Amino acid sequence: MKSLIRLRMSSHDAHYGGNLVDGARMLQLFGDVATELLIQLDGDEGLFKAYDSVEFMAPVFAGDYIEAEGEIVNVGNSSRKMKFEARKVIVPRPDLSDSAADVLAEPIVVCRATGTCVTPKDKQRGKK
Repeated sequence: MKSLIRLRMSSHDAHYGGNLVDGARMLQLFGDVATELLIQLDGDEGLFKAYDSVEFMAPVFAGDYIEAEGEIVNVGNSSRKMKFEARKVIVPRPDLSDSAADVLAEPIVVCRATGTCVTPKDKQRGKK
């Protein structure tokens, strides 16, 4: 089971000089992906318990389009192990004009993570 969302980082997402986006924004996207996966599986939003690993691999800037994907890789009684990847798929080109952008031929992986979510047994109503 997989989920994918894509959105543009705005100037409101930029937290540091040079329009750099805080890495925590990628984790927020992973949380949204995890919620969708839990709804698909259990019919409930569940809870994010912990990240096992997080790797920030490339910078993200305001104007970048980010694709965040997640997958459930193991289902326990109430725990769901997941893996996530965020990729940069479109970048702005301010060197050409204020509105120019390029679709990347190869997406750039900006973050990877694994984690565990929990849906309490009494909240589970999806199919197994």
